Amino acid sequence: LGELKTVASAISLSSDIDLENSDISLETMGDEANKKSNERFLRKIPKGSEVANVMVAEIEELSNTVCGLLRLNEARMLGDLSEVNLPTRFVFIILGPKGSLEANQESGRCLSTMLVDDVFREVAYKAGTREDMVAGIDEFLEQVTVLPPGEWDPKIRIEPPDKVPDQEFRKLPAKDGTGADDEHEGHCDPDLVFSGRPFGGLINDIKRKIPFYVSDFTDALHIQCLASFVYIFLATLTPNVTFGGMLGQETDQYMGVMECILAAAVTGVGFALFSGQPLNILGSTGPMLVLEKIIYQFCKDNSWDFLPFRFWIGIWTTGMLLFMVAFDLSALVRYITRFTEESFASLIALIFIYEAFAKLFEIAQIDAPLRLHASAEPEMPYCYCNYSAPEGWNFTSSPPPLVNVSFKSLNESTCFTEASILNATMEGSVNWVCEPPYYVPDAFLFSFILFMATFFIAIFLVDFRSWPCFPSSVRQLLGDFSVLIAILSMVGVDAALGLRTPKLIVPAEFKPTKYYARSWVVNPVDSSNPWWLALAACLPAILATILIFMDQQITAVIVNRRENKLKKGKGYHLDLLVLAILVALHSLLGLPWYVAATVSAIAHINSLKKQSECTAPGEKPSFLGVREQRVTALLVAILSGAAVFITNILKVIPMPVLYGVFLYMGYSALRGMQFIDRVMLIFMPVKYQPDHIYLRHVPLWRVHIFTLIQAICLIALWVVKSIKSVSIIFPLLVLFTGVVRKILECMYTQNELKYLDDLLPSSKKSTKHDKKKSIEDSEDKISTVGSDSHYGKYNGTSKDLNESNIDKPSILTHSGSPANANHFATAGKASFYMNDEHRDSSEMPPAYDNKGFDTKL
Repeated sequence: LGELKTVASAISLSSDIDLENSDISLETMGDEANKKSNERFLRKIPKGSEVANVMVAEIEELSNTVCGLLRLNEARMLGDLSEVNLPTRFVFIILGPKGSLEANQESGRCLSTMLVDDVFREVAYKAGTREDMVAGIDEFLEQVTVLPPGEWDPKIRIEPPDKVPDQEFRKLPAKDGTGADDEHEGHCDPDLVFSGRPFGGLINDIKRKIPFYVSDFTDALHIQCLASFVYIFLATLTPNVTFGGMLGQETDQYMGVMECILAAAVTGVGFALFSGQPLNILGSTGPMLVLEKIIYQFCKDNSWDFLPFRFWIGIWTTGMLLFMVAFDLSALVRYITRFTEESFASLIALIFIYEAFAKLFEIAQIDAPLRLHASAEPEMPYCYCNYSAPEGWNFTSSPPPLVNVSFKSLNESTCFTEASILNATMEGSVNWVCEPPYYVPDAFLFSFILFMATFFIAIFLVDFRSWPCFPSSVRQLLGDFSVLIAILSMVGVDAALGLRTPKLIVPAEFKPTKYYARSWVVNPVDSSNPWWLALAACLPAILATILIFMDQQITAVIVNRRENKLKKGKGYHLDLLVLAILVALHSLLGLPWYVAATVSAIAHINSLKKQSECTAPGEKPSFLGVREQRVTALLVAILSGAAVFITNILKVIPMPVLYGVFLYMGYSALRGMQFIDRVMLIFMPVKYQPDHIYLRHVPLWRVHIFTLIQAICLIALWVVKSIKSVSIIFPLLVLFTGVVRKILECMYTQNELKYLDDLLPSSKKSTKHDKKKSIEDSEDKISTVGSDSHYGKYNGTSKDLNESNIDKPSILTHSGSPANANHFATAGKASFYMNDEHRDSSEMPPAYDNKGFDTKL
C-alpha cells in the first residue's frame, strides 16, 4: 500500500508542508503541539469523554477505497494523535486512490456526525458484529432529516435548537407499525405501586435512598447551593411571619408568629434529614389555617381547652397517616395527572402573585398612607375610644382585664359612659382619643419601585444566563445569585435614601406568643375537657388527614416529575412517614402543622437546576438536572429557627422587597407550565404559535376546549379557597379535578390525551403490554432496523444478530468492491469488528455512558 506517514495533530492532513525537506522534525512539532494544547477546547468537553479519531488519506497504489473501524476494549492515550489530551476509544481510517480525498473526507465527516448521535454512539460501543453497525447506520439514516441543496446555504451555520427532542423512543421496538407513538402508555411511576406487604413501599423507599445519603451532603459543595439557601430562607421566612400573624388572630394568640417560626425549624430539620425527597420545602397553607380556625372556634363555643383537644386530633391524624404508609396508599397518587397537578400548582402560584400585590397596596392603607386627590378643605381627625390598663399592671403575670373587649367600635357618648364606670372600678381607664390624619409622603410610591425593581432584576439575571455577553461562568454565577443580588441591591437603595418603608418584623424573644396561658409542651389531659373528647377527635382528624395527604403528595408529584431529571429516586412513603411523626411532635409542642408548600418547593427546584458547562461555541446550554441534596433545606430550617437571634439584620429588609420575591416565585412557578402555554395560544395568531408537540397531534380547537375546561377547574378552586366558610373542602375539590380528568376520556382519544396530559394507569394496557413482551421474549428476537422497524436493544450475541434478516454491505465504502470481512482478525486488545469470528464474547467494552468525541478529518 506504500509508505503511510505519521503526522502530528497540529498539522492538517491536507497541509502543503514538505516533511522530508523541512527542518522541522516530528519530535519538534509534537513538543510544540503539546505546548499549544487547546486547553480552552478541553474545558468544553465533558468529563469522562473519549476520542474517536477519523483519518483520511490518499495512496496512489490503491485502485479502490479501503476503510476500517478500530474499537479499543480499553481507551488508551495515543500520544499526539488527537487534538486534546484524552484517551482514544475509536479509530476510523479511510484510504483511497488519488483524487478521492474530498469524497473520503465527506465519508469521514458522515461517521463523525453519526458518532455525535446518542443512539448510534451506543450502538458503536455495544456492537459485536458488522451487522450491528449496519443496523445502527440504517436506523440513523431513517431518522435523518434531508435538506435540499437549493433551499439553504451550507455555508450558513444552523442555530442549535432551544430544546432537543427526547431520543429514547428510538431504543424501543416498533409496535404494529406505529413506531414511537406508543412509547408512553400511561402516567405510571414505578415508585407508586402497591407492594402487597405491610410497609413494603416504605422499605423500598429506604433501600432506594440509603445509597445516596452521603452524596446528599457532598453534592451540596457548590456555590449554587449557597445562593439557593439564602433565597429560600428569605422566601419562606416572610410567609411564616405573615401566616403566624393571621393564625394568632384566629386562635387568640395560642399559636402565633413564634410558633410558626419554630414549626418551620422543627419540620425543616426533620424533613431535610430523613425524608425521601428533601427538595420539598414544608410550609403553611391556606386550608390548614381554616382547619385551625374551625377547631379553635369549636373549642371556644364548648368551653374546651384548644391545645389539648388539638393534641388528640394530631395523634389520630398521625395514626391514619401511618395506616396509609403501611398499606402503600401513596400509590393512589399515580391517578393524579398533569391536569390536576398544573391546576393545583397554577392556583398556588397565582395566589402568591395576588398576595404580593395585595400586601403591597396594604402599605398605602396601613403602614404608609398615600393621600390622593387632596382637597383644599382640612380633613377631620380620626377619633376612637381607647382602653388603657391599670397603672403599674404587671403584664408578665397575667393579661390586663378587659383586654379582649373591643372599645374602638364605641361612639363618643358610649365611650364616656363606659369611662365613668371603669374609672370607678379601677379595672383600667377609657378615654376618647382623636388623632390627626396620618400620611407618609413618598413611602408607598418608593415601596412600589422597590417591589418592581426586585422582581425585574431577579428575572433579568436569571435570563442573563442565555445572553451572548460575558463568559458563561460569569453569566452562570449571576444567574445563581439573581434573587440575592436583587434583594441586596434594593436593601442598599432603601438604606441610602432613608424613606420610611415598612420593614420585616421578627420576634426578638424565644417564648410562646401567649406565654402567660401556655407552655412549650401541651398537657393532653386537661380537667376542663371531657375524657371522651380524645375519642371524638378522630372525626376532625379524618379531615386533617385528607388535607395533609393531598397537599403533601400533589406537591411531591410536581417535584418528582420526569421533566426535572431527578436521579436519586423518590420516596413518597418515606415522606409521609416523616410527616406523620412531625404532626405528632407538633401536636405535643402546640405548633402548627406544616405540609409541602408548592411554590416554595418549585422555587427550590428552580434555584438548583444545573446547566451544561461543556458546550460548543454558539451552542445553548442544556438542562442537566437538579442538584439533589439535603443541605440547603437543612440550613434554611436552622436559620429560620435562629431568626430571633438575628433580628438586627432582618429588620433592615424592606417588606416591599420581600413582596417582590413573592411575585418572582409565583411568576417562576408559572413559567414552563403547559397549561399557561395553552392559555397563551388562545390569544396568539396561528402563524406565530410555537411548534408544541401537542399541536401536531391534536386539532387547535380541541386544545382550546381542553384548556377552557382546565381553566374552569382553576376558577372553581380559587372561589372555594377564597370563601372561608367552605374553604375546608378545598382538598376534596382538588380531588374532584381528577374526576373531571377521567370524564375527559369520553371527549378525547387516548392519543390526544397522551400529548395534552398524561394517560391514567390502565390494567388492561399493562396486561396487554406484558403479554406482548412475554411473547417477544419467548421467541428470542430483538428489534433491529429493517424496512419497518427501529433500533432495538443489542445484547451483543451473534445468535440474535445472525437470525435477523439484515443485508450485509461493507461499512462506509465510498467506491470499489465491498471489503471482505473474513480478511480481518483481532490483534492485541483491538478488533476490526467486521465480524465476530475471532472475538471473545467476554471482552465486551464498557457500556456507553455519556461519552463525548473529538473528531478529526
